[in-house]
Amino acid sequence: MTVTELKNRLSTLTVFRNLLKKDELSVLLALLKAESTDERLTLYGEFVSLLAKSGGVFSEVLKKLITEDENPYIKAVASGKEVTKSLEVNLKEELRLFTELSVLTPDVFREAWQYEGYLPSFDNESTDFEGFYESRIKNVATLGYGIFATHSMFRIENNRIVPVEVADSISIDSFVGYETERKQVLENTKALTEGRPAQNVLLCGDAGTGKSSTVKACANFYRDRGVRLIELRKDQLFALSYVMGTIAENPLKFIIFIDDLSFNKNDDCFSMLKAVLEGSAVSRSGNAVIYATSNRRHIVKESFADRTGTDDVHRNDTMQELLSLSDRFGLTVYFQKPNRGLYLDIVHELADRSGITLEKSQLDVKAEAFALARGSRSPRAAEQFIKSLL
Repeated sequence: MTVTELKNRLSTLTVFRNLLKKDELSVLLALLKAESTDERLTLYGEFVSLLAKSGGVFSEVLKKLITEDENPYIKAVASGKEVTKSLEVNLKEELRLFTELSVLTPDVFREAWQYEGYLPSFDNESTDFEGFYESRIKNVATLGYGIFATHSMFRIENNRIVPVEVADSISIDSFVGYETERKQVLENTKALTEGRPAQNVLLCGDAGTGKSSTVKACANFYRDRGVRLIELRKDQLFALSYVMGTIAENPLKFIIFIDDLSFNKNDDCFSMLKAVLEGSAVSRSGNAVIYATSNRRHIVKESFADRTGTDDVHRNDTMQELLSLSDRFGLTVYFQKPNRGLYLDIVHELADRSGITLEKSQLDVKAEAFALARGSRSPRAAEQFIKSLL
């Protein structure tokens, strides 16, 4: 395929039209259109520089761009909608174009421009993009598409779902203790991946017992089965309806994670979460569950004045409304502060993993002293103690 043909084919992209907004293809198209030698060399240098910043291999850059693209075809297929014949034809033609681009070399430009000077090199690997994309389509329920295809954890930023670039990679195997508690969360997440009824989960208990880490480890464990995690802060609960609407037709499964959840009695976010937990038509999404952590069993902060105040005519009903939010979670898992035996078991296991050879009796004395200085025993204290010995 000649440079002119590449230019014309790129200019008429329809299914993957959004890719022309990406720097690499935007500059490539401008390069193919350039007519003067100075403009060609400047744009060529910019193109190679962009590739170097993106990993250096053009075909791999194309794979990433195609994988992350939310185009009409992939969205229709993923949601089970019928695809028109013209869309199918256009998709195949454009994938053939990407296959042609995967064999592009500096020599193609040198020959087309009849240029005998030096051109910086770039790497490229011949790739069958029709086969590549067909495989992703067949496995879209576990591989995903768009940003959900290349990342596993997300957050809300400026009212948009954005990926966490350096996500927590914690694994289930890294924990010591609390096997029963984690098994409940794992089994519930497994039900979600299998399309069985899964519960919204409240993980409550003492600080430092691994509640938040358990949720993230579950998401990592089931990533290959199509689970993604979207974290919301408590003050972002108003975005719940937006999140649920965005993922409603996505074939992946989602954990909506709310860490360190607690409310004051007049908190405006209370009713939003309550509506989602009760499964309101607006907020509920069948492919998502809410996992929340809290140091409070009843989530809502309550004062003695709340119990004795008489301003509210139906005070008892109001208190029950506030305190019953936690009961709207289908599954509540308690992470209690470890006793001395469990705390030391955690210390011993972590010490073995870290290669610490201190005598067990001496290790126990130091570990207890460390916990006393921190105010309590906890898995977090055990981990901090071991790190202090390294």
